[in-house]
Formats: sequence, structure tokens, C-alpha cells
Amino acid sequence: MPRDKVPRIGMSEPFHDLKGVATPATRSMGRLYWLALGTFAIGTEGFMIAPLLPDLARDLSVTLASAGQLVTVFALTYALSSPILTALTGNVDRRRLLIASMLAFAAANFIASSAHTYPALLVARILLAVAAGLYVPNANALATAIVEPSRRGHALAIVTGGISVAVALGVPLGAVIGERFGWRVNFVIVGALSILATIGLLSGLPRDIAGGTPVASLRERLDVARRPAILLALLVTLLWATGAYAVYTYLTPFLTQFAGISRSSIGAVLFMWGVAAVLGIRLGGNLNDRFGNLPVILISLSVLTIAFLSLAISPTFLPPHAARTPILLSIGLWGVSAWAFFPAQQARLVSIGGESVAPVTLSLNASFQFFGFSAGAALGALTMGIGSPIWLGWVGACCELCALVLVIASRRPREDKEQSF
Repeated sequence: MPRDKVPRIGMSEPFHDLKGVATPATRSMGRLYWLALGTFAIGTEGFMIAPLLPDLARDLSVTLASAGQLVTVFALTYALSSPILTALTGNVDRRRLLIASMLAFAAANFIASSAHTYPALLVARILLAVAAGLYVPNANALATAIVEPSRRGHALAIVTGGISVAVALGVPLGAVIGERFGWRVNFVIVGALSILATIGLLSGLPRDIAGGTPVASLRERLDVARRPAILLALLVTLLWATGAYAVYTYLTPFLTQFAGISRSSIGAVLFMWGVAAVLGIRLGGNLNDRFGNLPVILISLSVLTIAFLSLAISPTFLPPHAARTPILLSIGLWGVSAWAFFPAQQARLVSIGGESVAPVTLSLNASFQFFGFSAGAALGALTMGIGSPIWLGWVGACCELCALVLVIASRRPREDKEQSF
């Protein structure tokens, strides 16, 4: 039976000839790692802010819910600006655009590190989102243009892998550094990483490297988004991201209050979640290749719903010391199931839309993902404002359950025929 495939990170074949001389393929792959360093910096900054919210709120003299709007504004700005600016700058030299956007990202980090008021930090987060929204899709586009067609999946896996490594290592390290040295140091470190990535792009990307890489117009993007089947699938991404980020944004106060975990140990919990997320991405890709995307999506959303329900139920009936183990197990399940969903969802969107519009479809999926992150952070803030962190699990579970129901209701007869266990 036909199966939908997704690119997965794997061992690459040798890129050197018998004399040990680097081939053009070697140089192309080396350039990909400079692009990946940029996505690593962006992923670290994008996800590291959540565990720092209590310190930010205290330092800037705002409520925790208000501090959470820093997450909402970043995600919303990214979702809105990325497709528009990417289309408007389609004729700009890709190398210059990447270097300029990474320099802007570095500058915005240094602005954020020196912000002493909430509005100043909010403006810095908007600038960060605009720069990130320009860099990531253009880095992905360039990655596919500088390698042979047969290696495009591997190239994308390397560049997007920067974000995976950020989730697994950058974010927990950021939590530890922020706890020990203060949240401003995190922005300085990410800014320094961004400058290093810029130097790598300047030295590693030839001036003529970006020729002939087409960019979809806004009209093309809207035409694809108007297709009912694609729109329904994108709404699944929106609900998935909303539920996950409603919980993730305020995970730190939840853990300290209901699992008895100290602030100094939050980094270890986030490291566990990050490792589970990376395992989930690999597992989702492997299972998608074997069973098809629909079974992986259904199981992932089901397990994720159960994990969030456990986060809500465990502290309701157990004291913090007893609830700690089931809460940590639930967080591990959350990391695996949430990120196992992602490659399968990408494969399903490509299957629904067709290979010819796959870049546009996946770009739209990224926008809906960040719309979901924005909505989730806002929903989490609303939950914290009118209730308790213990409600976050219920909110997350409801969003994932809605996503699951939408997948079941919108699946096509052809999917049922093509995919089975």
C-alpha cells in the first residue's frame, strides 16, 4: 500500500572522494549547518521565554498573565508577518536576506536584554518575531536549492533540526542559566549565537548561491488555503498547537505549585520534555513511513489528550509529593506524542494538497502552528487569570480532543483505504 513519506535525519553517505578532497556536496552540507545554527538560535529564543515568565513578571512589575502576553505577541507576529514578508521579499537576494534577518535577530536580542520596562520588551519580542519569520522559511528554501534533488529531504532535516536541538538542549539550558544568572543573560547568549551564525553565513555562503529559488506569492498561498480539505487539516494544526502551548507557557508555576518542584529543577524537567520531543519526532517519522500518517495522527492526539488529562487529574486527588511522579510521566508522554504528531501531520498535508504545492502547504502549516502558539498562550493567560494552573491540563485536553474529533470527521474515504495498521 502507498505510504506518505517525511524527511528524517539519518546517517549521510560519504561526501569525500578517495583522495580526501571535499566535493561540492561536502561544501553544500557544511553550509546547511550554518543555516541550522540560525534556526537553533531562533528555536532557543522562541521556546526559552516560557520558563522565565515568573522572573520576567517580578522584574518588570507585571502580573504573570501579562508576562505571558510576550509569548502571545511573538507567536502572533510570526504567524502574520512570515508569509507576507516572505512573499514581498521574493525578489530580494536570498543570501543578503538571511544575513540581514539574522543580524536583526541578534540586535533584537540585545535590545530585549537591556529592556527595563514591559513595553520595551514587548517591542523587542515583535522585532524578534519579524526577523525569525523572515529567516526560517528562507533558510528552508535555500537548503533545498543548494543540494541535489535527491538530498532535499535530508537538507531540510538538518536545517529544521536546529529547532529540535533547541527544544532538547537550548531551552533547558536557558532555564538553568536564567535561574542562576537572570533572564537578561539568556537574551545576550542567544544574541551572541546569532552573531556567530551571521559570521558563518557571510563566510560560508557564496554570493551567487541564492539564484533561482522561487517564492510563492500571497495569492498562491491563499488559493491553497481556500481548499476545504487543506483548511480543515490546518485547523487541526491550530488546535494541536493551541492546546500544547496553553500548558507549556505556564508549566513553571504549575510544576512549582502542584508537583513540589523547585525553580532550580525546572531546567531538568524541560530537558526531559525536550528529549521526549526529539524522540517523538523520530518515532513519528518512522511510524508514518510504516503505517501511514492517519494512524500516527490519531494515536498521537489520543495519547496527548490522555497526558493532559493526567496533568489535570493527578494534582486534584494527590498531594504535591505524590503527584510528582504521574505529572512527570505525563510530561514525558506529552513530549513524545505532541512531536510524533508533527511529521505525520506534515505528510498528511502534502498528501491532501499534492506534491506540486507542498512548499506552500507546509508554509501555511507553520503559520497555523504559530497562530496556535499565540492562541494557546492567550488561552493559558485567561485560564491563569480566572482560575488556577490546575485548569491548564483540562484546557489542553479539550483542545487536543477537538483536534482529534476534527481529524476523524474530516478524513477522506481514500485515506481509510490507503492506510491501515
